[in-house]
Amino acid sequence: MKLNIYKQNYQIIVEYDGSKFVGWQLQKNGKSIQGEIQKVIKQVFGMHFKENIIGSGRTDAGVHALGQSANFFIYGGINPNRKKVLLNRWNFLLAKKGISILSIRTRNKNFNARRSAKERTYLYKIMNRASSIALDKNRVWHVRKKLSMNEMKKGAKLLTGTHDFSAYRSSSCTAISPIRTIKKISIKKNRNGKILIRFVSKSFLQKQVRSMVGCLKFLGEGKWDISNFKKTLNSKKRSSCAPPAPACGLYLEKVKY
Repeated sequence: MKLNIYKQNYQIIVEYDGSKFVGWQLQKNGKSIQGEIQKVIKQVFGMHFKENIIGSGRTDAGVHALGQSANFFIYGGINPNRKKVLLNRWNFLLAKKGISILSIRTRNKNFNARRSAKERTYLYKIMNRASSIALDKNRVWHVRKKLSMNEMKKGAKLLTGTHDFSAYRSSSCTAISPIRTIKKISIKKNRNGKILIRFVSKSFLQKQVRSMVGCLKFLGEGKWDISNFKKTLNSKKRSSCAPPAPACGLYLEKVKY
């Protein structure tokens, strides 16, 4: 059977709980978000879907998403009147897996969820209180010792801008350059003791956000002073970095095009 040679590009926005997955990217050693979504798309479109979906970022094992962006092609396209029905069917199949497709839209053939992105926002959640966690298990980093917001904000200010972030990249990071520009870092704490840290940049190195949060935590609890923090940034050595924050508190919040 010959497929219609016409291909239409589509973008989806995805929310997921990454707790039970090996990450976004398709892997042989466990279930991935990409793999689970591809299964349901193929289940509906069969031979009309033959290519992998492309995600805006390869979130690691245990990392969540509030607004992951991805795109894929369908031979022959999708009837515009069926988009709502498709979303309902896909979400019915994905519901028990902790994945939800929030929206679908038609894109031109040159749109690429990863390469076309102009800005990514990652959110990190810290529950900063002595009491145990009842509702946010596997969704926040529980830090019992009180953290100094003022000290953490000083560290965030140093990280903002263009720097060589070699000290914060994973040893397995394949990025050609360690130079990145952090456009904005905001740190806020609510009444319940939850600290929300947002990082905005065009792109990040592997484990960069979690490593920066780990260093901010050292600063906030007094293990480091601001001079130690600055030395880590300037050292360009991974060995100088604090242990990365756990994956459970990290969320890919949104992607801007």
